[in-house]
Amino acid sequence: MARHNETPEGRSVRLLRVGEQVRHALSDILMRGDVHDATLVSHSVSITEVRMSPDLRHATAFVMPLLGGDAEAVLKALRTNTAYLQSEVARRVNTKYAARLKFLLDESFDEGSHIDTLLRSPQVARDLETDGEIDGEADGDDDRD
Repeated sequence: MARHNETPEGRSVRLLRVGEQVRHALSDILMRGDVHDATLVSHSVSITEVRMSPDLRHATAFVMPLLGGDAEAVLKALRTNTAYLQSEVARRVNTKYAARLKFLLDESFDEGSHIDTLLRSPQVARDLETDGEIDGEADGDDDRD
């Protein structure tokens, strides 16, 4: 059956599934130390997410060295070894085309921490309390600790 009738929902599920397969393959390759690179051997690297292009020809891998150390050096080592990693992922993930890998630092942890800090600031806390009273939500039945 041809995929021309595939729904947008089916395509997005497929992109997520293939992205997760690529993430697992990359994680496995790095965990086993298959890449002969001193930087990658000496650092534990977490592949936090892989986003696939709609045609499955490009994969953007978001990475973070555990404990956040030497992030730029790890990123450079991954980019230096991209050809090897692409060939290994292509061998492990069965798709029509071998996806071209692109590595980016995952900055979502930093962003989340920054938002948390902002939400805990006295000015924002004061504004949130005021908004709750205006909306009638300040009924003393507060779930916050």
